[in-house]
Amino acid sequence: MPEQALTTTRPGELVTTSPRPADQNPAAVYVAHLAPGGRPTMRQALQTIAGMLTSGQCDASTLEWGALRYQHTAAIRAALAGQYAPATVNKMLSALRGTLKAAWRLGQMTADDYRTATDLEPVKGSTLPRGRALSAGELRALFDTCAGDPSPAGARDAALLTILYAGLRRSEAVALDLADYDPQTGALTVRAGKGHKDRTTYTDDGGREALADWLAIRGQEPGPLLYPVRKGGKLQRRRMTGDAVLEVMRKRAAQAPVSRFSPHDLRRTWIGDLLDAGADIATVQALAGHASVTTTAKYDRRPEATKRRAGNLLHVPYTRRPRRWPDGE
Repeated sequence: MPEQALTTTRPGELVTTSPRPADQNPAAVYVAHLAPGGRPTMRQALQTIAGMLTSGQCDASTLEWGALRYQHTAAIRAALAGQYAPATVNKMLSALRGTLKAAWRLGQMTADDYRTATDLEPVKGSTLPRGRALSAGELRALFDTCAGDPSPAGARDAALLTILYAGLRRSEAVALDLADYDPQTGALTVRAGKGHKDRTTYTDDGGREALADWLAIRGQEPGPLLYPVRKGGKLQRRRMTGDAVLEVMRKRAAQAPVSRFSPHDLRRTWIGDLLDAGADIATVQALAGHASVTTTAKYDRRPEATKRRAGNLLHVPYTRRPRRWPDGE
């Protein structure tokens, strides 16, 4: 969807005469304090906001963030609400608030101006989480595909699937080091995950077997748990990228074959499967690293199953009959 420029302000009044150094740019300071996995999303949100405020004249590095006042931020909220889902708008407003807090701390706006500019009501409304849950059959097909690949990539991809199905985001998966995995307990320790929070999650016997097969190939030298594998099976002893994880999932989905899915869909499936199996939602929240149990509840499939059963209590009195179509149709 194209971005809409705002007409409530003169773009020139927000354009810096000369860009500030990174340590004095509120957007750069704010983004630098985020966990690595969250930086691209929030940086893009600030780029969008800067472009909307200045009709494309500025990006996040050249906007005069300290010059923003309530009339600007209120207009931004209204414009975003007309283009994006409520959850997306609220995330973008969170980036805006964080940047203006940095501007205040850097002495570029007064406390009163900061307080009034950030006095914005969240956008109400909800949407279903994007993506889909994988069935047990699809998971089996994916793991079977990896097990049937005799190259190092087969073992690495089975380990990667195991890690994602243990509830890790793809940025967290590629950030794992060998020392973050305990083969005795199946514990995977996520360090500085979303919100700079550490947590521990676990995989079962099958997952430990998959990781053991990969470690037999990888070796025990310190460093990233997951390596890229080149054609011909040669390991590149460096960290995988998030984009590489996405490509692996697409490749294995095509081979299985199963419908396309994202790395996050494995996390969604894991949360739903845990709740279906009777795990306490607060425990699942802790394992998933959600700040709020409300977020975890969005992945709970049990209410939908209950509603589906309720819908099936009623009968639509329709009986299919042969149809005759007019000649020529």
